[in-house]
Amino acid sequence: MKTEITTLLGIQYPIIQGGMAWVADYHLAVAVSNAGGLGIIGAGGAPASWVREQIIEAKKLTDKPFGVNIMLMNPEADEIAKVVVEEGVKVVTTGAGNPGKYMEMWKAADVKVIPVVASVALAKMMERAGASAVVAEGCESGGHIGETTTMALVPQVVDAVHIPVIAAGGIADARGICAAFMLGAKAVQMGTVFVVTKESQVHENYKKKVLKASDIDSRVTGRSTGHPVRTLRNKNTNEYLRLEKEGASFEELEKLTLGGLRRAVVEGDVDTGSVMAGQIAGLIKEEYSCEEMIQKFVKETTELMDAGRSYIE
Repeated sequence: MKTEITTLLGIQYPIIQGGMAWVADYHLAVAVSNAGGLGIIGAGGAPASWVREQIIEAKKLTDKPFGVNIMLMNPEADEIAKVVVEEGVKVVTTGAGNPGKYMEMWKAADVKVIPVVASVALAKMMERAGASAVVAEGCESGGHIGETTTMALVPQVVDAVHIPVIAAGGIADARGICAAFMLGAKAVQMGTVFVVTKESQVHENYKKKVLKASDIDSRVTGRSTGHPVRTLRNKNTNEYLRLEKEGASFEELEKLTLGGLRRAVVEGDVDTGSVMAGQIAGLIKEEYSCEEMIQKFVKETTELMDAGRSYIE
């Protein structure tokens, strides 16, 4: 399980937890890092002061590497970028924008920058900007998505750049991890599987919704607006898709989803809230601790890879 990514980030296993807004707080990040992966604090749309508090709490509970995910559309992204340096965080993942203007500051502080990309063109751009690696995220993932599947995206990104590629989207077990390695990835990023871990602070209603999901419960809203989002179906998604089909305005659709993720994650409103989860949710049926789950992944991945070598021989 040693790869370019484990060496680059100083972690034991090539397993990275997604920086999910409202979900990925210090409790989850610490649990993943202490279990040998890379935990990520998701800044989302939170203020810089909250991000600093999360980092400080994480440092009290682990001496392992952990990172911060910065959504670059956050109004306080500039300040959060500085907080990362001031607090000595060594890994940053980014989304929803170009982190180029922070690269010089981060590189000077030896911060490893890993943008999340959904296309070859963006992966190349991030490599030129000085990224240490990229996360190639397929449209099977939960939340905001691109158009290309993980199976198609990862090998094309691997062939297009010279930096390590991390695969994300639709990965929830050892089979998915092995597949990602075969496509050329050096690590995997997983989100939905960590939502339902024991250390995850999300509302129990959210966890139960994921654990009970079937293979046909995934829906994508917002294609007409150019901002597609994958969630689990509920009253909110049904209404959104109905209005979208009828040609509702962007403003009308936006009102329907405003604050939806927080309602689901924090308040447990899984009917009118936004239950973001990947297509792989139907495969997740048990709640583990992060330690139990990562050890399970490592054991089963190793067994599958050994079996594959024996089959080839």
